[in-house]
Amino acid sequence: MRFTQTPIAGAVVIGIDPVTDDRGFFARAWDNDEMSANGIDPHIAQMNMSQTFAAGTFRGFHWNPEPHAEAKTVRCVAGSVYDVIVDMRPGSPTHLQWFGTELSAANARMLHIPCEVANGFLITSEDTTLLYTTTTPYLPGVERGLRHDDPSLTIDWPLPITALSDKDASWPDYHAS
Repeated sequence: MRFTQTPIAGAVVIGIDPVTDDRGFFARAWDNDEMSANGIDPHIAQMNMSQTFAAGTFRGFHWNPEPHAEAKTVRCVAGSVYDVIVDMRPGSPTHLQWFGTELSAANARMLHIPCEVANGFLITSEDTTLLYTTTTPYLPGVERGLRHDDPSLTIDWPLPITALSDKDASWPDYHAS
């Protein structure tokens, strides 16, 4: 596995080291020891799956504040997404800074997202499926959100956003406190 730090502290792009032959390849998709050695808590409390049919659909930005914060590790297993994270940690030197990367079935990369960093993704191909782990179980009512077009952000999306949930469209403008 290959671990590449992002500009957001604790956020890491994780690549595979495939062993290939004429049948295809084999690679480790998860390794607790390597995760720990690279500063990632390997504990998995939940694994979730998201399927989206149409390119141009946006899901997110979501995060949970302390004491219910959860770290996530996201992998695209079909199709592709432009996954963007935004640092929402109070007092962080990169507060409200964002980082985006392509996750796809073809590149087999994962994105590890630390606690209190918002995650959102734009579907860039039809019939896309994501799997993601969380370090704590989902707790209704504690989730926070940020709109994809919040004036605090200046994200250059690779495609127009043509679909999103009412919830994701209705988050108020973010005001740092």
